[in-house]
Amino acid sequence: MSRIDHLLARARARLCRIDARQVPDALRRGAVLVDIRPHAQRQREGSVPGALVIERNVLEWRCDPTSDARLPQAVVDDVEWVVLCSEGYTSSLAAAALQDLGLYRATDVVGGYWALRESGVLSELATRAPSQSRAAAASSPASTPAAAESLPTR
Repeated sequence: MSRIDHLLARARARLCRIDARQVPDALRRGAVLVDIRPHAQRQREGSVPGALVIERNVLEWRCDPTSDARLPQAVVDDVEWVVLCSEGYTSSLAAAALQDLGLYRATDVVGGYWALRESGVLSELATRAPSQSRAAAASSPASTPAAAESLPTR
């Protein structure tokens, strides 16, 4: 087993990963769906209705309630962050990183964007009204590309 496969297995062992078909229920209970795919990948594959776009390179700063660059949703450690990437690999590592920050409810979607698409969940999400949290994030300066440039480069 490669080192990255070992790291991925360790990350997944501590996550309560959710199936694509569980995403609408998670959103109804107040979870925040976070799309960490790079811009070019979102352009190529498609967007996820209701998802908050936070590219992977700034995820921890945006979700950490103690960060000056946090989003309005990042108010406490028990926010349910549901991280989404293309196929469910990078999102597992990202959700584990959020747990390392103390965000113990962070998880990811098994199979990522493609699982949402193949299960028909994307269509279901498109019919949902935009959530209040998504609207708040869209108006937050912390979610803009310019704000990302002002983050520490550590």
